[in-house]
Amino acid sequence: MNNSLGNSARLLGAGLRALLVLTVLCGVIYPLALTGVAQAAFSDRANGSEIKDAQGTVVGSSLIGQSYNLPKKNPDDAGEAPVPDLKWFQPRPSGGLGSNSVNTQYSLILSGATNKSGDNEDLLKAVNDAKAAVVKDNATATYQVSPAEIPAEAVTSSASGLDPHISPRYAEIQTHRVAERNKLDVAAVERLVAQHTDGRILGFMGEPRVNVLELNTALRDLLKAKPAH
Repeated sequence: MNNSLGNSARLLGAGLRALLVLTVLCGVIYPLALTGVAQAAFSDRANGSEIKDAQGTVVGSSLIGQSYNLPKKNPDDAGEAPVPDLKWFQPRPSGGLGSNSVNTQYSLILSGATNKSGDNEDLLKAVNDAKAAVVKDNATATYQVSPAEIPAEAVTSSASGLDPHISPRYAEIQTHRVAERNKLDVAAVERLVAQHTDGRILGFMGEPRVNVLELNTALRDLLKAKPAH
């Protein structure tokens, strides 16, 4: 009996020591080491790829798209269709984007693709409606959009519903409208787009792209710096 109790005590002690060692190794030392390496080598990505404005305020993540809509007339009406705020560059359409009228807070409702087939009537109507809206919204006194010029991402959502990028072509289509709405020179807005256009990864993978949140954050900073008339 004594031998049995002694063996049990030794096993219990060994188990407790192993638990303590593994807790310290896996629950303290390993997370601290991993966090230290991440902060030292990849601090931007480790902290969520945050985007900050000129004042240092975090406005979002470069990995998650945001929509730019006017405030609802009736905030309690969940069925009220969002109206884009045309002062800002617009992202690709998606039900997954959280609303942000250049605020530091926004609500992400959902994410995901429509999962509708290419010949789905609802999808075709949505694409045609989106194309008509791009033509209408971006028309100015000196600039008209041809439907043939509209890139695919301007009228279709991404698979994740969170894509923060548009093509340089779609950004260029919007420059005249953004310049007019904000009383800026078109050339100044075009320079802003060029400054925030990323090339292909490693020079050959993917396509050139523009991060809409980064672009709109730079636009907001430009507007704040513009002399008042």
